[in-house]
Amino acid sequence: MKFFLSLILILFTSNAYSADVSIEMLNKNKETKKRMVYSEELVKINVGQTIDWLPTAKGHNVEMLIGPDGYDLPKKSKLSDKVSLTFSVPGIYLYQCSPHAAMGMIGIVVVGDDVSNKDAVAKKKLTGSKSKKKLKKLLAEI
Repeated sequence: MKFFLSLILILFTSNAYSADVSIEMLNKNKETKKRMVYSEELVKINVGQTIDWLPTAKGHNVEMLIGPDGYDLPKKSKLSDKVSLTFSVPGIYLYQCSPHAAMGMIGIVVVGDDVSNKDAVAKKKLTGSKSKKKLKKLLAEI
């Protein structure tokens, strides 16, 4: 009986923990007052989880810049399109909004506990001093 209850608890816990994530593409974050940002700039997820980027404001996209070895980066999305990606390879992923990269509109996804490509992400060339500064800040939070 204890085994059965433990199994049920594990199943419900893992389902709750593996919920998918939504990130809004914003002209202005109402809480922080920052402009040209993603609602979540650093997201940690499990392998197999999906992230939906929602175009709540027009003129934004998602362009993956770098990910772990063995992962083929998707093409950059069209402007104002919803983007859904399921992450099956652990590691750190860096992405940006192409039109607003110089304004610091970047984000990071950490999949699993694998941060072995952190140095490669840190060395990635970015457009604009705001993006470079934000990348350092986000990597320090990992």
